[in-house]
Amino acid sequence: MNWYPAAMPSQVGKRYLVTGANAGLGFFTAARLAGAGAHVVLVGRSPERLEAAMAAIRGARPEASVEPLVIDLASLDSVRAGTARLLHRPSFDGIVANAGMVHTPGTRLESPDGNELVLATNVLGHFALLARMLPHLAPGARIVALGSLSSRLSTFRIDDLQLERGYDAWRAYAQSKIAIQVFAFELDRRLRAADSPISSIVAHPGYSVGGRTPRVPGVNEPSTGKRFRDSLQGLWAQGKHRGAEPTLHALTAPGVEGGQFWGPRWSTKGEPTLQRPTRTSTDAAIGARFWALAEDATGTTFTVGA
Repeated sequence: MNWYPAAMPSQVGKRYLVTGANAGLGFFTAARLAGAGAHVVLVGRSPERLEAAMAAIRGARPEASVEPLVIDLASLDSVRAGTARLLHRPSFDGIVANAGMVHTPGTRLESPDGNELVLATNVLGHFALLARMLPHLAPGARIVALGSLSSRLSTFRIDDLQLERGYDAWRAYAQSKIAIQVFAFELDRRLRAADSPISSIVAHPGYSVGGRTPRVPGVNEPSTGKRFRDSLQGLWAQGKHRGAEPTLHALTAPGVEGGQFWGPRWSTKGEPTLQRPTRTSTDAAIGARFWALAEDATGTTFTVGA
């Protein structure tokens, strides 16, 4: 699962939590961390898919230290129940907020808590999870949120996060990815203001597709047709194993700082480089307003530095 000449620093003794770790970018993120010696908690909503992911990691690295944690990020009850299982455990050195709906529903649906489903899954579940887990992070820990190139391709309706005034599948996805970036940058501002040793970073995977990704039984098994279609995009697309590299760099590389934005060198593909996020994503006024809206939507008081 290596690609770039520079090997990942040893992660022996480190502990990480990766959401959406049963497939795609999250799987390759978790697999690389475990392969480097870290203990990795794989979070997903399907016990069967988590078991398949762990079997694949152990098949490649029999000594890998991995464990499953079932959480459906669309459900705040599930987030609370899942995180409760971790609070008596050793602290974490990093959390990757990776999970998210890419293939969004054609009509507006709501989560069990009454929030728009894509927003709930991609953003609000992570907001609630990190509110509970922040006190359980080790000094120097990093939180990496998965952003997206789509943040450059859509406006952001901060006054209609729930898309009650108009829904379409593309806007639901793009707006949720803008929102996770807004959240992550606002979180880093609050961590800095509290003089916290923890940092929040955003990484995006470029344009990463399954058909250019290695076959992993039970995890990534694209059809011949999908491999052919995705190969036609080879000039601008990469596999998800490569799309995970900006996240891994942001999480583990020396010199990475809070509030940074990492992505592929050529925007859609390539080795990780430091990039410039959209002004909307880093606007402090928008960040503060989003924070208040997210606290209200999740019934969570997210205090940083108390």
